[in-house]
Amino acid sequence: MTAQAGDSGTAATSARTATPEPLYGGRATRRVTVRDIAAAKARGERWPMLTAYDALTARVFDDAGIPVLLVGDSAGMVVYGHDTTIPVTVDDLLPLTAAVVRGTRRAMVVADLPFGSYQGSPEAALAAATRFLKEAGAHAVKLEGGHRVLRQVEDLVAAGIPVMAHLGLTPQSVNAFGGYRVQGRGEDGERLLHDAKALQAAGAFGGYRVQGRGEDGEQLLHDAKALQAAGAFSVVLEAVPADLASRVTASLSIPTIGIGAGPDCDAQVLVWQDMAGLSPRTPKFVRRYADVGGVLREAARSFAEEVAAGRFPDEEHSYR
Repeated sequence: MTAQAGDSGTAATSARTATPEPLYGGRATRRVTVRDIAAAKARGERWPMLTAYDALTARVFDDAGIPVLLVGDSAGMVVYGHDTTIPVTVDDLLPLTAAVVRGTRRAMVVADLPFGSYQGSPEAALAAATRFLKEAGAHAVKLEGGHRVLRQVEDLVAAGIPVMAHLGLTPQSVNAFGGYRVQGRGEDGERLLHDAKALQAAGAFGGYRVQGRGEDGEQLLHDAKALQAAGAFSVVLEAVPADLASRVTASLSIPTIGIGAGPDCDAQVLVWQDMAGLSPRTPKFVRRYADVGGVLREAARSFAEEVAAGRFPDEEHSYR
């Protein structure tokens, strides 16, 4: 067929006016980028995010269309068996991140900057983040905190490293108040009036308490706007009252990602072991979508019983 004059222009126009692929469930093989995430926010499209720590699980989630996977410092608990995220190091997370990248084709892989790797200075943050991109192939990094880490965010973005911010309950500060909680009821509001105290917003007892009532809610909103101005492409809101999370979401041009922050965030994230019923205990905001723990337990028992009874391996599963 001979191309007619104007065909190329028509094709270009059609490409521009075609319905964009959804962020969740899209089938393009190229990686999701920060531009795709920004476009989803502009369209009012909601999307899911999950954690991942190994190649096989990451492949499952990638095939399911999950557009963003977080290699979280929650690996401290679900991979390494610690009680908190505090002991996790850059060297602990680098091989996990590399495995998740190798196991995926489409999902954006975000690596958590662990406790102690970025708080000290922008130079420390840049050094840690650079390792995740160069050595593990991560596409972005996440860090916790408000005004105190603005310079870190600015310098990372200036260096070409996409940054996901994290406000509300900041698990890396768990030791500041002795446990996890949703922040901001009663006297907690005063703690968030200053950035350093906001960075320590983690609880006084073993459960979640809401963050962001009263003046501390205004501080959190202020921090979110400041992080957006510093160049963050998204912000996680953890254990924040639903009404405050809704206000923050409406006030930002970048997407909010909720975890215990109500239904109005642009996206939602869960630790996959919590979501799939593998974790023995979960916070109130977690919905279990499967009982993976039960399935694995039954599989292990069936295997053990067949071995003990001499039924496995049988002829079908033996070489001759």
